[in-house]
Amino acid sequence: MARIGIFFGTTSGNTRKVAKMIKKKFDDETMAKPLNVNRVSADDIAGYDYLIFGTPTMGSGQLPGLSADCEEESWEEFMPTLEEVDFSGKTVALYGLGDQVGYPDEFVDALMEIHDVVTDRGGRVVGSWPTEGYTFNSSQAVVDGAFVGLVLDQDNQSDQTEARLEQWLKQIAPDFDLPV
Repeated sequence: MARIGIFFGTTSGNTRKVAKMIKKKFDDETMAKPLNVNRVSADDIAGYDYLIFGTPTMGSGQLPGLSADCEEESWEEFMPTLEEVDFSGKTVALYGLGDQVGYPDEFVDALMEIHDVVTDRGGRVVGSWPTEGYTFNSSQAVVDGAFVGLVLDQDNQSDQTEARLEQWLKQIAPDFDLPV
């Protein structure tokens, strides 16, 4: 079994695309195939000591899911299952997608909901990301002046995704026991 599990929720496919970009950088022994949270169980998550979770933020700062007018279940419906997982001893990195121009008052807010469940259940979240280079009014995902995970804006800054992703993966490599 791979050492790192990568799980995502998506609406437009952009979060899945980023998950696949991350996976391409690692072999199958290091990282498992990315899985949509609408197709997994608590046991699937619990089987990994190292995890990467990705989510977009919908509308007024919501996780993707049916109440956010998504066509399929996603993080919103999976959260009760995630709350069953004991994250003690687990290292988790988060990435979030948002639109800083269209939603500057709730930019990547959904990222914080996942962060809180992981930390409340004993997990260690790594991979905070600087807020410089983004223009937004407010984000619940900012703690101590930094985002709680990698933030990508595919709507307005897609040209920066690859470089940001490379830098973030190098940043979390020591926490995931990966070669730099």
